[in-house]
Amino acid sequence: MSDTGSAWSIEPIWVVEATYAPDAGETRPAVRPEHLDHIAELKAAGTVVEAGGYLDLSTALILVRAASEADAIALFRDDVYMRAGVWVELRAKPYGRVALAGESSGT
Repeated sequence: MSDTGSAWSIEPIWVVEATYAPDAGETRPAVRPEHLDHIAELKAAGTVVEAGGYLDLSTALILVRAASEADAIALFRDDVYMRAGVWVELRAKPYGRVALAGESSGT
């Protein structure tokens, strides 16, 4: 969506929410480099717009470009954080990202 000649548009993306396990503070350090490599690869490909976690280790938020909720979740279903039990749940919600003219939309 955008206004003709507008300096902005709304890019439909997904916000993936990942819930950390209660013991994530102990289990995360050993697998964090592999996880961050995965995020970096997805960012370089334009799939991940932004990623990070709350400092209290309650939830991580990852903004992604994907065709569907299932596709957004699938990006992280096999992430080392899921395999190692650092994350215990994934969910995704559609989100309208404000993009300024000239910003990459990943396409």
